[in-house]
Amino acid sequence: MPTARMLAVTGLVLSALALALTDHALPLASAAAASSPAAAASSPAATAPPPAIDFDRARALLEKRRAGETLTPDEEEYLQRAIEARRAGAPRQAPRPPMAPQDTSNLKPLTEMTADDRYQGEDGGLYGKGRNTPPDAHRQAAEAELARIRPLDDDGKPDADGKVVLVSISMSNATQEFSTFKRLADEDPAKSPRLTIVDCAQGGQAMAEWADPKARPWEVARERLASAGVSLQQVQVAWIKLANKMPQGTLQDHGKKLQADTLAVIQNARALFPNLRIAYLSSRIYGGYAGTPLNPEPYAYDSAFVVRWLVQDQVAGGAALNFDAARGPVKAPLLLWGPYLWANGSAPRKADGLVWLREDLAGDGTHPSESGRLKVTRLMLAFFKTDPLARPWFTGPVSPGTDGKPY
Repeated sequence: MPTARMLAVTGLVLSALALALTDHALPLASAAAASSPAAAASSPAATAPPPAIDFDRARALLEKRRAGETLTPDEEEYLQRAIEARRAGAPRQAPRPPMAPQDTSNLKPLTEMTADDRYQGEDGGLYGKGRNTPPDAHRQAAEAELARIRPLDDDGKPDADGKVVLVSISMSNATQEFSTFKRLADEDPAKSPRLTIVDCAQGGQAMAEWADPKARPWEVARERLASAGVSLQQVQVAWIKLANKMPQGTLQDHGKKLQADTLAVIQNARALFPNLRIAYLSSRIYGGYAGTPLNPEPYAYDSAFVVRWLVQDQVAGGAALNFDAARGPVKAPLLLWGPYLWANGSAPRKADGLVWLREDLAGDGTHPSESGRLKVTRLMLAFFKTDPLARPWFTGPVSPGTDGKPY
């Protein structure tokens, strides 16, 4: 068990390294190899590339531990490796000059764009044609999927005393936001007692890092579910936040890459979680204060159009996103918009007055500060508690097939 002094030292070490190394993987330095050429020449392993440490992931793990969450043994080991690497003098990148704040005055929230508005050829509305609600046929399909979400036992069989599991899949911003959401949702009396929330999002693991079904993020997701005492068969709902690192080019350039990566993530999730019914997709929060090219504007704004492309592809009946066994092999859960998180900086959003102020972002201008995390949490809680296509499983109504008993 770490002592208070150890945690304080750990915090100081990782706070320093996080400022310089957010979302960059740096190699571990080998002091012995550097000081002993003879030893390096005599050992084949000495010529192999050293393992990499993702210090953004390490920072996210430290923040999880500070929030009172229990790290898995693998996560603890990774965090200790990062601390030891920094103490051993793992090389730093030269500090970049901070980016100037981006001008986003020409951007309008997707929810406020009309069918006649255009952004790089795209019209407005979460679902297109100025609409912020699903087309009727897709809404009806979503209602049918909602009716199938019910408490399941470890083997995925209906059980009034079983569980409905909600997972998150994404990167550092998402795990920071979702861990806060989980904490407050678990305290909310409106949340169903049958609902278990598990944060599977991970620092430094954007859509591209999840695209391979054998990639490390999926192993970590398995570990977190096991630690939470739930099975893969009980996962029925997912929240996926779309982003990739260091995007470049136009919406068509970086957007199509993000779309392809996210398609793979969605298919991977359905393959791993056989009872996954619905995935709620969200785009990024405001990135206009970003001081690094990790994911500034307009890329944060653009990610909403990628969400829409995926949903529209499914609505159009694309086989790669088929969720209906009557139409062929099931490749995906049903896709819906989750909470839309973007607002144009300090300009209040019309529907709810949402603003993103500089203090809502951490020092890098990209990751949310504590106030930013709370804003996302409030948006998520409001969405899951009130949206008619989410509320049934979140609050626990009567579900067909459970002999009339509420869960």
